[in-house]
Amino acid sequence: MLWKNGGGETIEIAVHPPGADLAGFDWRISMASVAHDGPFSRFEGVDRTLAVLTGHGMDLEIEGMGRRSLTAGSDPLAFPADAPTGARLHDGAITDLNVMTRRGVCRHRVALAELRAGVIELRGRWCFVIPLRACRIAVDEAVIEAGPGDAVAFEAPDGRPIVIGAEALAAYLIEIDPSGD
Repeated sequence: MLWKNGGGETIEIAVHPPGADLAGFDWRISMASVAHDGPFSRFEGVDRTLAVLTGHGMDLEIEGMGRRSLTAGSDPLAFPADAPTGARLHDGAITDLNVMTRRGVCRHRVALAELRAGVIELRGRWCFVIPLRACRIAVDEAVIEAGPGDAVAFEAPDGRPIVIGAEALAAYLIEIDPSGD
């Protein structure tokens, strides 16, 4: 779909409630190809976290936060989606991961995880694993094979943590909760 400001295209990974448009989501996860410098779409009352999945990276100029640099594999950057923000690419196009939640409705956490072997507990109501390279993720008795460009989704309506096991996992982990939880 087109960006809100018409400056590019995005692939929507997940949105809640299902089928919500850009004005009516509680939370939204997407990947976007950014090929040119320019302004970010503004979303009033929304918090955003951004990470670079591929490419050399970009500098963001965020009102109230100054200049921040993001590169592939760097820690994700959280900032208000309603703050005027401009991007300048380092050296060519990138693909980014964008997580947004409506303030007062939901909140989110995004972390870069690198694991040689072991387990990770995800504690959100909705959880996602966005692999940076091929991996195998074990949950209960199931094994999921995933790679770059994939998204593995989990839902925990009962509040219990989701325990995943993995070998050689390099991924962004996303946890989303209703604001009242």
